[in-house]
Amino acid sequence: MSTLEKLPVTVITGFLGSGKTTLVRNLMTKPQGKRLAVIVNEFGDVGVDGEILKSCAIPDCPAENIMELANGCICCTVADDFIPTIEALMQLEPRPEHILIETSGLALPKPLLKAFDWPDIRSKITVDGVIALADAEAVADGRFAPDVAAVDAQREADEGLDHETPLSEVFEDQISCADIVLLTKPDLAGPDGVAKAKEIVLAEAPRPLPVVEVAEGEVDPRVILGLEAAAEDDLEARPSHHDGHHDHEHDDFESVVIDVPEQSDPAAFAAKIEKMAKDLNILRVKGYAAVEGKPMRLLVQAVGARVRHQFDRPWKPEEGRHGRMVVIAEHDDVNVDAIRAALVD
Repeated sequence: MSTLEKLPVTVITGFLGSGKTTLVRNLMTKPQGKRLAVIVNEFGDVGVDGEILKSCAIPDCPAENIMELANGCICCTVADDFIPTIEALMQLEPRPEHILIETSGLALPKPLLKAFDWPDIRSKITVDGVIALADAEAVADGRFAPDVAAVDAQREADEGLDHETPLSEVFEDQISCADIVLLTKPDLAGPDGVAKAKEIVLAEAPRPLPVVEVAEGEVDPRVILGLEAAAEDDLEARPSHHDGHHDHEHDDFESVVIDVPEQSDPAAFAAKIEKMAKDLNILRVKGYAAVEGKPMRLLVQAVGARVRHQFDRPWKPEEGRHGRMVVIAEHDDVNVDAIRAALVD
């Protein structure tokens, strides 16, 4: 790549647990002969996704090309974190030829696109495309708009009422900003669920969008990379609930980190998390736990009450088999004592 060419950046957005890390991991294994770099933005101070990706590093995307921004939404920490990170990646030798940015599930993509207009980088990088992932089963179940007819009726009765939930606004902003939408976990949704999810996505889209089914992050990179969308120059076509706001807050959501003791049974621990998610209205759980008699670390990731767990790697000596879980929920649903009791007691 000539140093005069703009470095393409792909922004990968999507709700909590939609499969962004799985997608990035698969893209890293199929770099199409290009040197990749990855920026991972997490919500909470336990870097689960970044470590997963570093464990998958390959020559075309080595560990030093994978950078993590934690404890703050990437679109709210532009000057302090995002710009220096982009500049650091561009100084690497050899220089990356494409950057993937995995946003947190709570990030709004449009403020991030605006960051690409910063004087220090606007002549050096361009947004090749925005890829939005949507969990087909969750969308088909109507979790972003539980009762559309009732909401419409209430609006007709009182135009001053706003019955949108924070989750629906995040979902709608991600779809509105996208160049292509990937419907993930189609096997869980089934054909009817996928069709319904696609209908919902297209209804939210402000312009015609391609919607592609993707299972386990497997997609031909040629479908989502090299779009040449120059999205930073196309902001007017990407409406947001927060247009006109100078900034935005994430006070609607809160994350807590819970230290967890060594577990005797992974399945029993997963059942605890499932029950907690149902009882306490938890959105997302991710982290690690130690299991008695097992040298491998247990990786746990949950979306609502859907829990997945696997042994990912041996514990390092300096880690001391110290288990920690990040729990994310809407602000009013966070009861730290109840969460700790559900996971520890």
